Amino acid sequence: MTATQPGPQPPFERQRALIYGAARGIGRAVALEFARRGAALAIADVDAAGADETAQAIRAAGGEAIGIACDVRLDDSVRAAADEATRRLGDVDIVMNNVGVILSGHPEDIPVAEWQRILDLNLMSAVRSLAVFLPRMLARGRGYIVNTASFAGLYPYATNRIPYAAAKAAVVTMTESLALHLLPKGIHVSCLCPGPVATRVSEGIKSWSADAVMRGPGSQFRLLTPEQVATTLADGMRDGRVMIPTHEEVFEVMREHAEAPDRFLRAKLAAFERGEKGLPVIARPEGR
Repeated sequence: MTATQPGPQPPFERQRALIYGAARGIGRAVALEFARRGAALAIADVDAAGADETAQAIRAAGGEAIGIACDVRLDDSVRAAADEATRRLGDVDIVMNNVGVILSGHPEDIPVAEWQRILDLNLMSAVRSLAVFLPRMLARGRGYIVNTASFAGLYPYATNRIPYAAAKAAVVTMTESLALHLLPKGIHVSCLCPGPVATRVSEGIKSWSADAVMRGPGSQFRLLTPEQVATTLADGMRDGRVMIPTHEEVFEVMREHAEAPDRFLRAKLAAFERGEKGLPVIARPEGR
């Protein structure tokens, strides 16, 4: 079996994982799932109290975990979190870049500074993490990197949050390209792509246009819990998958888009004109 076809991965037992953005939502659920499978966890989040609470929940269940305050907008903070996790747990085997922030507004109403903020949190946070961990993992010849993207980065629909969609599309492309570069070197890479997930990511959302419509990836996608997403991710990592969507049926939509992008876009426009929002039965935006 070649390095670019890694096959099933070893279990999470005795692995040490650092998750940036795990105080709540998908990140918290993933931390709990990794711990249930035997990993020791470092929870890094700007919400220090939330990070500590997640770590405490893992310890209460018999696992090993620490909480770390971290602002992923700052190079030094990202590196300090990595260093603290290494000092307290040992060399980090798995790093997950899970920070995600959305917004709402028409692109003509969104200031450049807000574009910068969204790109900084959703894309550059992962870049800062990679700058720390790639040299370390390459030196050891092993490791696992997980980046969280979104269905919004796979095909067009998220018209009220274009900076977010652009950032997540960059995460998808970056992660797939990293896989090409890193798999032959013994480092595994996965891209978690959430569709509709019942999280609190929309709380406190900054809105720049009163009439911007929240649109989802398609009403055919059922709303999942963060716990379901965590199981899907861990199973996908175990099986050596690079692209791990929360809903397998998304690949059919991606095929439709790839086969005829103009036709796909015009069909979307027609659906918008009919008032279709593409949200699940319980109307929530995608989890990340």
